[in-house]
Amino acid sequence: MTRPLIAILRGIAPDQATEACAALIEAGITTIEVPLNSPDPLRSIQAMAEAHGDRAKIGAGTVLTAGQVDAVADAGGRIIVSPDANPAVIARTVARKLESWPGVFTPTEAFAAIRAGATGLKLFPGSMAGPGGLKAMRAVLPPEIPVYAVGGAGPENFADWIAAGAAGFGLGTALYSPGISTEEIAARAAAIVAAYDAVAA
Repeated sequence: MTRPLIAILRGIAPDQATEACAALIEAGITTIEVPLNSPDPLRSIQAMAEAHGDRAKIGAGTVLTAGQVDAVADAGGRIIVSPDANPAVIARTVARKLESWPGVFTPTEAFAAIRAGATGLKLFPGSMAGPGGLKAMRAVLPPEIPVYAVGGAGPENFADWIAAGAAGFGLGTALYSPGISTEEIAARAAAIVAAYDAVAA
């Protein structure tokens, strides 16, 4: 079962990336991003894509330039996530036939990203907008465009966000922080998946 959850592995190192990816897939999270401000992120992405690309969608976060899009694509990445809505990054992502998930916070940014060809939108930081902010934006956005809440969205408030129109979630520190074991990643992932399944059914 594929769930609309993106694991954000900020700070993960290549020597743990493949086994962490396997643990996430086993728990039921099959979209995984390695932010580009992690140690040697392209090597982690390539290793995960080679080992698990048939079972998971691997890509990069904190993608800020078109050149970075090319580097991720060349490493085998299939999804590009950004903290901002840069039309050049979106255009290059579309040209490379990858999924584009730019960060937006206002209707202006959201519509600019949609016009540029975004696959979906990342409401960031979610904690500042809150479910109320998403609900207001969702009223005017095209219904077919998914919006994922990132930053401030997690098991304790999945239900509120879903009620406001969130199609999915990006999960960072609730799921991973540098230095934790793969076993801990697996345990956190299982708990998050269970919480999501309980309210998304």
